[in-house]
Amino acid sequence: MHPLVRTARVTGLLYLGLAVTGGLGFLLVRSRLFVDGDPAATLANLVEHESLARAGVALELLTVLTQALAAVWFYRLFRTTDQVAAGSIAAFGLVNAVVILGSAALLGTALDLATDPFGDAAAGTQLLYEISGALWSVGGIFFGLWLLPMGWCVLSSGWMPRALGWVLIAGGAGYVLGTFVTYLAPGAAGVADVLVIPATVGEVWMVGYLLVRGVRRTALDPVAGAVAAAA
Repeated sequence: MHPLVRTARVTGLLYLGLAVTGGLGFLLVRSRLFVDGDPAATLANLVEHESLARAGVALELLTVLTQALAAVWFYRLFRTTDQVAAGSIAAFGLVNAVVILGSAALLGTALDLATDPFGDAAAGTQLLYEISGALWSVGGIFFGLWLLPMGWCVLSSGWMPRALGWVLIAGGAGYVLGTFVTYLAPGAAGVADVLVIPATVGEVWMVGYLLVRGVRRTALDPVAGAVAAAA
């Protein structure tokens, strides 16, 4: 297998891992534990479903791990295309991983407080979950920023579909704008949801392309020398 194709496949697997762990942890597990506006119910859920809560923390840690590794592998994939843009993907991805790491620490602390309570445990666990959710929200800026140079690299590479590059750029811009909309216009949550649709499409497309196609085969010979020189 060509080195560039192998790097693409590993990058795709890591990106898939990021999507799966992030989706399961934030969308599935969190929704079963956290009850907005009801601290007592959130505390009861953590106590009653301790194993699920621990799995939620583990999933967030796996999200951090796959995000960080995917950031590095995207740099490896695109470093000969545009080193500044490839480095930006890595930098923004790593910052986003640190943001989610903070969320994981908060969820772990909330679980500790629920299982070994002191003071107003219900209010404390609720606050920790609220801050965790806020970190995911504000982290949307860096998730959007990592999609922007990713789209640019796709456009510049010549060995991935240009339409994918534009969708990723639109998705990145949508994530950044959506983060501001969430706080500047809290009543316009639907607008923020619409803004991130291109990002979802672009991510699924990118993962699928990396895993199934890797890169366009006709581009392997022209880039082989550059890849070898940079290795």
